[in-house]
Amino acid sequence: MEQITLSWKNERLKLFSLWLFILFNIIFRDIHQMTLKSHLEMLLTGYYNGMEVTEAIMLFGAFVVNIPISMLLVSLFTKQTVNRTINMIAGSVMPLILLTSPPTDMDDYFHLTIEILALISIVTTSFKWNRETKAELP
Repeated sequence: MEQITLSWKNERLKLFSLWLFILFNIIFRDIHQMTLKSHLEMLLTGYYNGMEVTEAIMLFGAFVVNIPISMLLVSLFTKQTVNRTINMIAGSVMPLILLTSPPTDMDDYFHLTIEILALISIVTTSFKWNRETKAELP
């Protein structure tokens, strides 16, 4: 097994770190929202932003949050060509998904902005990742 070099020249580490950054922002934004009385009251009624919270909506949310979780593993453990392609696809789809729930306050705008900037960095890093460079992991 080859030894992994941890440096910012390692695209795998960059992609892993960016996905982790996005995941933490999603989690902390959601935790923050749950501390607001208005959001708790909406959830207790079974409606959130005027939309009924159903099992299908909850399942969709589970799929959405599993994209960055899965991308952590993809970034580290897939072959370079597969890694680049999947990161470009996931990095392009996630902003559209994130925009399905529009921001409601200033901290939402802040989190959404930095999540989208991180996703742009993911797509850019994946696109620029030299196709001829040997991957450090399988």
